[in-house]
Amino acid sequence: MLLTNAHVVTLARDADYGLISNGAVALDGDRIAWVGAMADLPAEHRDVPSRDLGGRLLTPGLIDCHTHVVYGGNRAAEFELRLNGASYEEVARAGGGIVSTVTATRAASEEALLADALTRVDALIAEGVTLIEVKSGYGLSVEAELKMLRAARRIAEARPVEVVTSFLGAHATPPEYKDRPDAYIDEVCIPALRAAHAEGLVDAVDGFCEGIAFDTAQIARVFDVARELGLPVKLHAEQLSNIGGTQLAARYGALSADHVEYATEADARALAASGTVATVLPGAFYTLRETQAPPIQAFRDHGVPMALATDCNPGSSPLTSPLLTMNMACTLFRMTPLEALLGMTAHAARALGHGDRGRIAPGLRADLAVWDADHPSELAYRIGFNPLHSRIFKGAS
Repeated sequence: MLLTNAHVVTLARDADYGLISNGAVALDGDRIAWVGAMADLPAEHRDVPSRDLGGRLLTPGLIDCHTHVVYGGNRAAEFELRLNGASYEEVARAGGGIVSTVTATRAASEEALLADALTRVDALIAEGVTLIEVKSGYGLSVEAELKMLRAARRIAEARPVEVVTSFLGAHATPPEYKDRPDAYIDEVCIPALRAAHAEGLVDAVDGFCEGIAFDTAQIARVFDVARELGLPVKLHAEQLSNIGGTQLAARYGALSADHVEYATEADARALAASGTVATVLPGAFYTLRETQAPPIQAFRDHGVPMALATDCNPGSSPLTSPLLTMNMACTLFRMTPLEALLGMTAHAARALGHGDRGRIAPGLRADLAVWDADHPSELAYRIGFNPLHSRIFKGAS
């Protein structure tokens, strides 16, 4: 297929949009065969079926590289508690937070988890998402973690979207292991990881390195097993404090360090040296009414790629709009619209280890989004408005 009459946002390099006016993109199956100005269209692409995009904007498909879309129940009551003065940490220490979702997730069937997740996935797809990362971490038992990952895998069977999974067994200590986090890591988390890997359910391994979760030594034990199994790692780091998670992620060559509000310039240097992406999550910052923003300028100064994601989850970021996420990143963190778009395309792909997409170039995946917009900055500019015209997934509309 040949896509014609489009303003093509190639994102060929990070310095600009790579905009081609009156451009065309030739597709060969699920790959991009050629991109350029219509005037330069090679002869071999002139006689294939074409689709006139009517002068619309064409970008890479959006990528949500950090989500928790599979879970049971909701935490609207805790949202109200926080608005009445309780902090996120106070709610968690009182038995709420992640642990309350664990109860609901354990009680739900795999079918129920999938059905609920699809309502959230549909919202992401409706705003141009073609690849979603989905984490476990609300089961916190071997079987419940496996149940979550099986439901996550089934999303791609039920919807035209690609799913990659991250094992997040080191998310919180469940009630039955209260005050025994090391025992939980040894007796549940690591055995669950091995079982999930044996079943082919895991693409990467994640952890929550924080005072209310696990310290660097505990996470390192999980990462050592991930390394043994040949799985890449990523990490929730420096969201509420700085306890060394970003440096740990860098030492293990992590795909990404996520949240990173309390990261320092030294952390930025470490991420740059390891090639680790900094994934910023403005939805959680907004919902928790935090005041410590990620060190965006330090990431720029040291050349750290910045990915952007919804962090869709029931507690700290019940957000299913990538476009609003882009706006939040610009408004709250002073990222530019170009940085926001790169963050949900090329850099998000890198944060998942999927370098074959996220830009429009020959040989890359033909996952694309068509927008009723004149300029790519409009995607981050509007609030509560969805200009998506259509989505192309694996080369098909």
